[in-house]
Amino acid sequence: MDITTTLKIPASLKSGCVVVGLYSSGKLASSGLALDKDCSGALSAIIKQGDITGKVGQALMLHSPTGVAVDRILLVGVGDPDSCSESQYRKIIHATMSELRKSAARNAVNTLTEINVDDRDQAWKCHQISLIGIDSGYVFDAPGKNSKGKNAADDKNESKLKKMQLLVTKSEQKEATRGSRAGSAVANGCAMARDLGNLPPNICTPDYLATLAKKMGRRAEKLKVSVLGEKQMEKLGMNALLSVSRGSRQQARLIVMEYKGAAATQKPVVLLGKGITFDTGGISIKPSASMDEMKFDMCGAASVFGVVESILELQPKQNITCVVAAAENMPDGDASRPGDVVSTMSSQTVEILNTDAEGRLVLCDALTYIERFKPAAVVDIATLTGACIVALGHVGSAMMSNDDELAEDLLQASRISGDKTWQLPLWEEYHSQLDSNFADLANIGGMPAGSITAGVFLSKFAEKYPWAHLDIAGVAWNSGKAKGATGRPVPLLMNYILGR
Repeated sequence: MDITTTLKIPASLKSGCVVVGLYSSGKLASSGLALDKDCSGALSAIIKQGDITGKVGQALMLHSPTGVAVDRILLVGVGDPDSCSESQYRKIIHATMSELRKSAARNAVNTLTEINVDDRDQAWKCHQISLIGIDSGYVFDAPGKNSKGKNAADDKNESKLKKMQLLVTKSEQKEATRGSRAGSAVANGCAMARDLGNLPPNICTPDYLATLAKKMGRRAEKLKVSVLGEKQMEKLGMNALLSVSRGSRQQARLIVMEYKGAAATQKPVVLLGKGITFDTGGISIKPSASMDEMKFDMCGAASVFGVVESILELQPKQNITCVVAAAENMPDGDASRPGDVVSTMSSQTVEILNTDAEGRLVLCDALTYIERFKPAAVVDIATLTGACIVALGHVGSAMMSNDDELAEDLLQASRISGDKTWQLPLWEEYHSQLDSNFADLANIGGMPAGSITAGVFLSKFAEKYPWAHLDIAGVAWNSGKAKGATGRPVPLLMNYILGR
């Protein structure tokens, strides 16, 4: 969907639909008042009938209004005229897009930019409208549906909405356009992340991800891509990572995408994604129920690819290096066993007590490899622990960090983007849970504080730079009828990058 800004008053535009806000007081927002006047009070009359009260998220579509050039007017409840929170505003935009996409309108003018949001400017509002507006229309072209990638029902239900204009004032237009452009780019990054997460694991393999990265590198001059195979990783001593792929016929890949948007002297921000393209648990095999969802175990890697997609669209003046540790975790006669001891690239040894705690094994060697980039900061993103879901449910990611400034930057990015995360501690008292009689540390620390001890494990390999870990196990995909990847935490990561 194409989203732009406009300075023209809605009544003067020929449009498929104009979206206007209605406060819980029963008063229309300013554009609505102007439209009501042109409609000879028709909007006020409908409001008095009580079909819509202005409650946040309510919506009522009016067809063929007289006195104006528009085909439809969508009234949307925006709540208290004196206060609108960020979460309320997002709810309003979600409700708006739901109604617009159900209609036959091909274009729309959105005046909800007039609604004051607590402590947020016009750029933020336009960012949210564009992000939600595009993301709400996401459709996965499932390769298993038919040769066209869609079934007939999908074609009938596909939204006709192709264009949306956001009403702003002349003084706001520059910042509003910037916000809208960023929101669109983030939505496109989310779409890529969702596509990769949703692909079946027999298609989305480590080699598939490596090939995709190379294609992205060929289309973008500022993106340098390199891929390490298993022999190269073996020479580097990345035995923890390689221990995960031993049971699979799919060879592991370490994918490096270096975006050069600034001088070579600027230290890069490094994003590292866990790319377990399918996770059976290995010898410590998972229950069969819902194991199909373990194709989503590469959503950390998918989010990193999504960030690269957004970066290539926005071209920020930064150096950003994105790394993906990709492997498949399968049971086999050559697979790692519980009790195996492996030496990592950092020379620390690890006792593998559970082969289903494989994400930290691929990440730990990648974290050591990243030292060569002399990073300004490193953020790893991983669907790492079920314990994270116990702690935070499916609302927010868990975050751990060895650097207070980096942690606060990510928390601020979370607050602004609405892509929620919550910081957990890495207190010294947790470290003893990883003690091993046979190696420098074990790869699990037992049930208590399972997400934290996973973060503690990773922190042992990230001592040479500011580092944060995002456990996205609870937010990376939805189960049930809405099963599918969410694209999170692309909004959080992009907000962090653009906030720099």
